Amino acid sequence: MHSFIYSALPSRVIFGCGSLQQVRQEVEALGATRALVLCTPEQVTLAQQVSDLLGDRSAGLFDRAVMHVPIETAREARDVAQRLGADCAVAVGGGSTTGLGKAIALESGLPILAIPTTYAGSEMTPIYGITESGLKKTGKDARVLPKTVIYDPELTLGLPIGMSVSSGINAIAHAAEGLYAHDGNPIMSFLAEEGIAAIGRALPLLKQKPADAEARSDALYGAWLCGSVLGHVGMALHHKLCHTLGGSFNLPHAETHTIVLPHALAYNAAAAPKAMERIARALDAQSGPQAVYNLALYNGAPVALRDIGMREEDLDKACDIAMQNQYPNPRPLERGPLRQLLQNAYEGVRPVG
Repeated sequence: MHSFIYSALPSRVIFGCGSLQQVRQEVEALGATRALVLCTPEQVTLAQQVSDLLGDRSAGLFDRAVMHVPIETAREARDVAQRLGADCAVAVGGGSTTGLGKAIALESGLPILAIPTTYAGSEMTPIYGITESGLKKTGKDARVLPKTVIYDPELTLGLPIGMSVSSGINAIAHAAEGLYAHDGNPIMSFLAEEGIAAIGRALPLLKQKPADAEARSDALYGAWLCGSVLGHVGMALHHKLCHTLGGSFNLPHAETHTIVLPHALAYNAAAAPKAMERIARALDAQSGPQAVYNLALYNGAPVALRDIGMREEDLDKACDIAMQNQYPNPRPLERGPLRQLLQNAYEGVRPVG
């Protein structure tokens, strides 16, 4: 076995149907007395339910979370938290809302309790992203890691199947890149394969029965494991490309990950054969890149960047931005192959590998 370093991140996880009911006692366990509930405009009803469960522990709602965390929104939410005297943030929703909570924590140090309703996985990481002047900047800081995460599969029962699939493949991306991370370790590789397998089992079942509680539990369990991988080891080409495409061209986060992942895996396949074997095994297939592509194609998720708002004339600019900073990746970044990767993802062609 190779030498490795493993540092566990501190977090408390409550998993199970109906676990939302524990939100007040979990806020109290943090030592907080006034929690600001965060959500997107589309999830006000659920956020209000959480606020009601908190009772006099609720400081109010901030319902303007949006994709990619624009710095203006982050500052507005921070100011609202200060004005209301909040000593905790409860992020209800997907990665956009969790990201907003992290942006508040980055400057104020407020503890975060996350209640995921998608499979984004960011609730298990100390990674944050803030978009300013058209560029999404990411970083790591222990202050932004949610102290507590409540995973209640019942909150995902109404997640539309298209969003479920793209969100699930977004989660798979965390684990897939963790398998060839430059700072990977056997513990994360174990979690990665288990997480990919759980989501791979769940998504086809959810297409048939979107309200299947067992499949929803499997998907959320897989998202937790994949998110844990994202939080513990470094990411590579795939995530860097998706941050570029999302932050600079305002493409939807999960769908972008879904489309780019099989092509990023194909780019790295020859340089990371063991990782590809584990991805293929987890998805009960012969090829990791092909299996991920099929998971999207056969379950109703988009497979082409042109279908989610990317313009072909912007591909060169995207490639230029992605090439600006070199970072650890199994295969060196080469402009020609990288530009072809983007073209393939734009057209939605089946990846080779």
